[in-house]
Amino acid sequence: MKDKSLLARILSRRVIFGTSLGVALAFMLTGIVLWGGFNWAMEATNTMTFCTSCHEMADNVYAEYKGTPHDINPSGVGATCSDCHVPDPWHHKVVRKVYATRELWHKALGTVDTPEKFDERRLIMAERVWDSMKRTDSRECRNCHDWNSMNPEFQSPRARSQHKFAMEQGHTCIDCHMGLAHSDVHDRLSDEELEELTAPRPEHRQEVPESFLAGIARAEEREAEKEAARQAEAERERERRRLEEQRIKEAVDRALAERAVETDDAPEATDDIDFDWSGVPEREVTVFFPGQASMEWTLVGRMHGGARAFRFGDTCESCHGRETDEMGEKIVTGETAEEHPIPGKRGSMPVAVQAAHDSENLYLRFEWPMTDHVPVDFVDGGKMDPDNPIKVAVMLSTDKPEYAAQAGCWAACHHDLRDMPAHPDDPEASGLPLDFSRGVTKYLKESRTEVEEAGRRGATLGGWDKLEDEDVLADLLASGQFMDLMRINADGSTEHGHVLEERIMTGGAGFEASVSSSGGYWQVDMKRPLQSDQPGDVSLQPGETYNFSFAIHDDHADGRFHHVSLGYRMGLDDEEVDFNVVGR
Repeated sequence: MKDKSLLARILSRRVIFGTSLGVALAFMLTGIVLWGGFNWAMEATNTMTFCTSCHEMADNVYAEYKGTPHDINPSGVGATCSDCHVPDPWHHKVVRKVYATRELWHKALGTVDTPEKFDERRLIMAERVWDSMKRTDSRECRNCHDWNSMNPEFQSPRARSQHKFAMEQGHTCIDCHMGLAHSDVHDRLSDEELEELTAPRPEHRQEVPESFLAGIARAEEREAEKEAARQAEAERERERRRLEEQRIKEAVDRALAERAVETDDAPEATDDIDFDWSGVPEREVTVFFPGQASMEWTLVGRMHGGARAFRFGDTCESCHGRETDEMGEKIVTGETAEEHPIPGKRGSMPVAVQAAHDSENLYLRFEWPMTDHVPVDFVDGGKMDPDNPIKVAVMLSTDKPEYAAQAGCWAACHHDLRDMPAHPDDPEASGLPLDFSRGVTKYLKESRTEVEEAGRRGATLGGWDKLEDEDVLADLLASGQFMDLMRINADGSTEHGHVLEERIMTGGAGFEASVSSSGGYWQVDMKRPLQSDQPGDVSLQPGETYNFSFAIHDDHADGRFHHVSLGYRMGLDDEEVDFNVVGR
């Protein structure tokens, strides 16, 4: 017998536990092949091709996914099925793959093999995904998105505010971003289920990264500079227009003066308020069409995505101050919060506001561009208020009324007011001592024993019929829990009242106003005493701040079909507030 070859002798050498080297190498090669095959199978089942190879996925969720930001976006970085639904850590990935084998059983049973069956079980499947993401703090989202890598400089004010809020309170991605790549079915949940699902979890809280806070500071500084430049340019444009109007007026006056000499027919004097506005700073505010977005709408999460942040103290202006034009367009076209869109009505408009005072009076000036008339189809003649092409309403309050400091006049706007979704059919039948001649009008929450703000189990939002006793209302009025309301009509006439249990347009100290139009712009001036002893009037004191908001009924609008401002802070000679009422 010939001697074994060198290779044979090496392979037959005993190495571990009496096993020859050849057998050991065979096991190693087999392991490599099996391990490689296992990993190949893992990766193959992670591909979009595999995930959409069955018609259940291709015809339903994949069709919904197409065209979403996870599919196509400016950066070209897409997210496939596995990026969102398969964990990246190996041991979690294996568990998910094993768990997914149950889907083969349901494939064989035909559990979701038709669109109808799929839709019937869609909520069940969605809840499983939501629950998983909630438990893991949206782990799969963080395959791409990470708090430490976020740069809030590239986010809208609302987005960066919500992200900061989420870190501080313990919210996770899925709390806000349900249905991002597929049909959103969270509205099929009960209110209690939705609240439980989106509730913050203490274990998900984290310290806001310094890089994020620094990014917010840079963004706010840049936006402040941009806003200041925009305001300055708007003011320069208004000044150019005024100079041109003055030039034209002087030419007209000269022509009329010459004619007056010949005909002895001098022009009549106007009733303008005598005040020198030169040097008084202007601020341009974009007022917008609010539709049926009520105070309760603001507080219900399924209606308003910012409800959680609002309940924790955010103001409307802090989130929406730079997007009022976009909001107005969405609402006026019926995309959201409006059952009766008015085709052609503008969703927003810029208003130049000036505020000043002397030793006795507050002076306000509002100036905004005119618009072509847009008839409304639900009113005979197309004009809701034929006698008034414009009206201006101003509301002032302290911080005593709930929500006033956060939402301004929204504190008085409820879901059951006239022309709102929950307005009662016959409020007069209630027998309440209120004026229902124009339906349910504005009221404050304090004036009711109860106001439904959640709408759970179909409960009607609002509380128009839960009126407090007369003595309670008197105490509220005496303690300052009201909103001072002033309205100017197109002919310059004024109404001065307040809002508490209802809108009352009398009883205030009164004020003066003038209305004019020139060069395609409306201009409204008002002069109001700083101090008043009338119930329902707010007296303005140095060193104090107040809530200020206003509405413009443009183009013969009436009721809720106006344009409104967000809530702002106002103070006398206070450069820290939104509207500094400068002394003259």
